[in-house]
Amino acid sequence: MQSFPVLTVTLLVPVIGAACIMLLSADNRKTIKYIAASSTFISLVLTLVVFFAFDRSQPGMQFVESIPWVKDLGVAYALGVDGISIPMLLLTNLIGFSAVYASWQVEERAKEFFALLLLLITGVMGTFVATDLFIFFLFYEVVVIPIYLLIIMFGSSKRVTREYAGMKLTIYLLIGSAFLLVGLISLFIKAQAILGFPTMDISTLAAVDFPVWFQVFVFALMALGFGTLLSMFPFHAWSPDGYAGAPTAVSMIHAGVLKKIGGYGLIRIGLYILPLGAKYIAPLIAVLAIANVVYAAFICVSQKDLKYIVGYSSVSHMGYVLIGIAALNLISLNGAVMMMYAHGVMAALFFAMIGNLYEKSHTREVTDFGGLAHQMPRLATGLMLAGLASLGLPGLVNFIGEFTIFVGAFREYQILTIVAVSGIVLTAVYILRTLGDVLFGPRKAQWDHLADLRGVEMVPLIVLGGAIVIGGILPFTLMELINSGMGQLLAHASLTQMGGGL
Repeated sequence: MQSFPVLTVTLLVPVIGAACIMLLSADNRKTIKYIAASSTFISLVLTLVVFFAFDRSQPGMQFVESIPWVKDLGVAYALGVDGISIPMLLLTNLIGFSAVYASWQVEERAKEFFALLLLLITGVMGTFVATDLFIFFLFYEVVVIPIYLLIIMFGSSKRVTREYAGMKLTIYLLIGSAFLLVGLISLFIKAQAILGFPTMDISTLAAVDFPVWFQVFVFALMALGFGTLLSMFPFHAWSPDGYAGAPTAVSMIHAGVLKKIGGYGLIRIGLYILPLGAKYIAPLIAVLAIANVVYAAFICVSQKDLKYIVGYSSVSHMGYVLIGIAALNLISLNGAVMMMYAHGVMAALFFAMIGNLYEKSHTREVTDFGGLAHQMPRLATGLMLAGLASLGLPGLVNFIGEFTIFVGAFREYQILTIVAVSGIVLTAVYILRTLGDVLFGPRKAQWDHLADLRGVEMVPLIVLGGAIVIGGILPFTLMELINSGMGQLLAHASLTQMGGGL
């Protein structure tokens, strides 16, 4: 398998699927959906092949592909995966496959919808497997275009217009990418001055001995760029509106994997290449992380729209990821990557169930529902599974990520970690209250006509629900993989003994 370009094929399959869809007649909706489902299924299978074929005893990049592209700039089409990127690649394809089936009811302009969705999935996958900074940034920019078009063409929200949600999301992402671009250009110019030749290879840049002041400056730019994508306070305002205005599939990908590019980038690029910069900026990130956890959780308590509840909840959960990254030790960073995966499958399942309910009831207000567990037991199971995972129930995948983050972060930031733990209490308050109001209590006869999940609607529940349970019961399937990649990264960055303080 190491000689077969499995990563390139994994990326190309959705692109080929999108091209085939665009060649079809717009009236041929069934074939369009089958092509989208087949494309995402093949990418998922190839990702599982990579997952099981990856040699965990050999840390570092595997399945490496590298073809020189722009030699004068040191740019190469370079791909590879390690223990950090494989969970993110798996997460992307689990959600992408589920998102197609969560959108099976799309009839109007289905051709454009599924073609754009496949391009979006390709862009996200590319950021997780690129080992060249230029290729990484290229895939990152590819993500912005289809997500904007999908929101303004297919989104819906009562609180904000879809045009407002799409534009707000795009502007924030482009502002973040502007900071990121300045940082990448600075890295390229400084590295060329030190090395004497141009390069955009991440591993080569990580070996360069950049001055401390330069590392602090560039890492600060990356913290702004990737932090905006990760909805770090106070750059989080785009996120809940983006969720609410987006169609179900886009909300799933947005919450499930788009945010994770920010956390992945902070680790793979920021921490790996600029370890001293990370050391000096980390305390500030830790403080902002607490604002994410507590502030967003308090907002969730007052929300009545289901999508906004999950949207602000996602902002709160990203605070755990940020404090895990800021602690800069092996335990906390392992937990941060695990938490990104765990939150991804949980949030995607939440949005899939909420989207299904909205399509049938045309409302997302908590106060409009009651006793839905009687009419829709399978949908109620999905909501309960996602909700219990969100509040960190032991035995489900989120628990191991949160627990590992707290253990690692407490070594560096005792008081901040104690405050962060309070977020679990607030999460329990708004999740349990929401699930109680929507699913239990007096049965409302006006919803007796609602049909429960059936047929293809069960796919997101089975796939994402299975990932939540398997990850919780067998956490070592991912933690051992993550630990191999993170240990190698920290050893290379000489951060193993550095800690997170100034």
